[in-house]
Amino acid sequence: RWPKQFDTIVCGNIFGDILSDEASMLVGSLGMLPSASIGESGPGVFEPCHGSAPDIAGEDKANPLAMILSAAMMLKYDLDRPEEAALLEAAVETALDQKLRTPDIKQEGDGCKDVGCKEMGAAVAELVSTIDMPAVVAV
Repeated sequence: RWPKQFDTIVCGNIFGDILSDEASMLVGSLGMLPSASIGESGPGVFEPCHGSAPDIAGEDKANPLAMILSAAMMLKYDLDRPEEAALLEAAVETALDQKLRTPDIKQEGDGCKDVGCKEMGAAVAELVSTIDMPAVVAV
């Protein structure tokens, strides 16, 4: 009834796959969902829920935001770099605020610019280099 109450859900792999597919509809696309498999010891595995999207490889259609957000999770949970994680998250949010959309999240008539994987990734990279880190950490 209220999915925002959950920040993290810990479950088995099969149930996790089902939940991630269902949750993608809440945010609009699997291309927006980062994921992590974290054990009790050793490094975790961080990847977008959609995997490598081999069906659209080389077509500049993939949404890189889930991978970028997966990197933010790695920084936060595995590498103890919460400030850098917050910077990546802020850059993604700002790119979306600038109305950039990859094909999977673009809606007709939304007034947003349709961009490919390369352009979205370049926009986020540019934002990472220009966002004021202390302001992000203070949020």
